[in-house]
Amino acid sequence: MEIPEAPDNARVDETVSFADLGLSKELCEACTRLGFKHPTEIQRASIPPALEGNDVIGLAQTGSGKTAAFALPILQALWDAPQPFFACIMAPTRELVFQISEQIEALGAGIGVRSAVIIGGVDMMSQAIALSKKPHVVVCTPGRLQDHLENTKGFNLRNLKYLVMDEADRLLDMDFGPKIEQILAVLPADRRTFLFSATMTDKVAKLQRASIRGTPVRVQIATKYSTVGSLLQYYVFFPLKHKDVYLAYLLNELAGHTTIIFTTTVVATQKVAMLLRNLGFPAIPIHGQMTQTKRLGALNKFKAGQRSILVATDVVARGLDIPSVDLVINYDVPTNSKVYVHRVGRTARAGRAGKAITFVTQYDVEPYQQIEALIGKKLDAFAVDKDQVMLLAERVDEAARLAAQQLREEAKAARESGKKRRKNDVPSDTEEASERIKGTKDKYKHLRKKTKSK
Repeated sequence: MEIPEAPDNARVDETVSFADLGLSKELCEACTRLGFKHPTEIQRASIPPALEGNDVIGLAQTGSGKTAAFALPILQALWDAPQPFFACIMAPTRELVFQISEQIEALGAGIGVRSAVIIGGVDMMSQAIALSKKPHVVVCTPGRLQDHLENTKGFNLRNLKYLVMDEADRLLDMDFGPKIEQILAVLPADRRTFLFSATMTDKVAKLQRASIRGTPVRVQIATKYSTVGSLLQYYVFFPLKHKDVYLAYLLNELAGHTTIIFTTTVVATQKVAMLLRNLGFPAIPIHGQMTQTKRLGALNKFKAGQRSILVATDVVARGLDIPSVDLVINYDVPTNSKVYVHRVGRTARAGRAGKAITFVTQYDVEPYQQIEALIGKKLDAFAVDKDQVMLLAERVDEAARLAAQQLREEAKAARESGKKRRKNDVPSDTEEASERIKGTKDKYKHLRKKTKSK
């Protein structure tokens, strides 16, 4: 099991301990073992009322320690009165579900907690078997949970004691609202409910009214979007046609940095990852149209250091704990300026320094200005040598043409072989895709040498 990292983006009062919040000795020891020396602001504010039996509404930014804020009170109550299906935790993405489950099991290792992960993209029968073993905690996406409530014989949550909806604003943005309503209809009324969100939107307020009876304790930590002080934020301005050349230049200049490159589309993610692979950079893509197995495989390769560059859509921009990211590059400016904060929040974690560089073309000025307005600061220009950048143009253009050809031939090969590949089953590693294209790769073998000349 991967040990979760101590939260970032969180103010800590070193005069307060987890024991001061009323947590048991076993859970305090678990926090120490996991490197949680002192409770964060959201934990200090929400754990005591949760331990007293209150419903809690928690509003806090990403990386504030929300998972432990709701997990620790649940685990303490479970220790006092253990039973199957004690708690259900809903989250918007499969990756976040896995992360929450890991942290639940790490924090609850000393008391023998068992959790089950219930998500789409995985065989329902194997999940039904996991549910038949009666875990203490179910961590899930709403759609697949509702599937099991309707179709899995013997499974119900009639005795549920705790319901958690994490990142509720995103749950509703992803149109899980109807599924959540169906789930709420079959849960016991006397449960405790914890609702955590980055923002209190009208939709979240409506969900609060539907899911919580009575008056919850409301805890608000972040009143506006902000970035951590240890994060150095820059922009680079250039014509759109030179975007790939500037990317190669920056990766050369910042060689040795573990990097996440964010794009706004699946096509761009695949293209950029293939381009970088052709230039000799160890890049791997991840996006929402990949199977769950391949998405997790890509994340694990990146976390283990087998690939130092992750090219991603916003599927990994929020909520995921990816330690030791040195650099975030916004290859595409996010159309929703709030996504910027979540993207750059993947670096400068747990007190470490980090860099974020945003690419701005002539077509991105307005959304870029919205980002500056949101975070309340002007970004500095990242120093580049434009003459050195353009020395790479010919090599990068050729690598881009090769990447486009490789992607076309990959698609053609799949069609000709008669494979009826599911829409979300795409290669998780550009190297894996490239190896299937015979002849083309050898023809351009010189591009595999890392771009060192400028």
